[in-house]
Amino acid sequence: MGLFERYLTVWVGLGILAGVGLGLLAPGLFQAIAGLEVAHVNLVVAVFIWVMIYPMMIQVDIAAVKDVGRRPRGLVLTLVVNWLIKPFTMAALGVAFFRYVFAPWVDPQSASEYIAGMILLGVAPCTAMVFVWSQLTRGDPNYTLVQVSVNDLIMVFAFAPIAAFLLGVTDVTVPWETLLLSTVLYVVLPLAAGVLTRRLWLATGGTPRLARGVAALKPWSVVGLIATVVLLFGFQARTLVAQPLVIALIAVPLVIQSYGIFFVSALGARWLRLPHEIAAPACLIGTSNFFELAVAVAISLFGLSSGAALATVVGVLVEVPVMLSLVAIANRTRHWFPGDDSPAGRDRPPASRPVAGKGS
Repeated sequence: MGLFERYLTVWVGLGILAGVGLGLLAPGLFQAIAGLEVAHVNLVVAVFIWVMIYPMMIQVDIAAVKDVGRRPRGLVLTLVVNWLIKPFTMAALGVAFFRYVFAPWVDPQSASEYIAGMILLGVAPCTAMVFVWSQLTRGDPNYTLVQVSVNDLIMVFAFAPIAAFLLGVTDVTVPWETLLLSTVLYVVLPLAAGVLTRRLWLATGGTPRLARGVAALKPWSVVGLIATVVLLFGFQARTLVAQPLVIALIAVPLVIQSYGIFFVSALGARWLRLPHEIAAPACLIGTSNFFELAVAVAISLFGLSSGAALATVVGVLVEVPVMLSLVAIANRTRHWFPGDDSPAGRDRPPASRPVAGKGS
């Protein structure tokens, strides 16, 4: 793991402290930034989100999708968990905790926004960080790339309808135009830009050129992430000082969701007799979140200072320690799954070609 991935929780924690401090010391600055909006999309945050997402999208190989039909079982597990289970369990946990369990400590308006933020996390399966988790579990890099690529394609069409449906049934008013605009702005356009950049670099310098380009852009993802966190917590500064336990309350259902989805996926992988190098990444893709997209959409729909935006940022804070613990569990349960010489080995793709950016 690189410096960014290994200490992501530290960077986010420092960004939170900096944001809260600046929000208390210079509230006028954050109010001025909040006014820079077009169609409910904050221009400053949009730039930071793009800085985060673009390097990750370059690593997605659309051409890898052609191999899906020959080895579908691991992909089927990932898609069922990501799109038919995870969004709905996240919505159910959010409602259960913030409408009932935590109701005495949270006002109804804030509760609705926290639920909305958690739903947006639940509808956004992980993209780039999956390559890190896959490497740590010795997952098959080619198959992981196929899973990520197909998930991104499905996200283009499924994110907005599922998010709108779940936000609607939890009594949150959803402006469809803003949700669709966010999907285009933060999924379609970055994905298209990433695919074009990837093809250009491969055409001009092959895999070494692609690897150098991704490595050069990767530090900017840190800049974009931390800058976004500073802004979010700057706008939330007064709320956090007045209600210091709110982060812990939001973290509880998020942590339960992460472990629950992991074990549901693991049981499904065992039932399908997937080999460990396919089963482990499949479980971790569903467990982790595309928090960059969730943060961006929460800001677009509900505003920089909203509870929804805060909930998505808390998702960033808890994700890395939780995911590292799940990596350890995945490695210790390797014996649950058959090896390459089993019938399930048919689901393993040929590893004849290298994958650029493996482990990035």
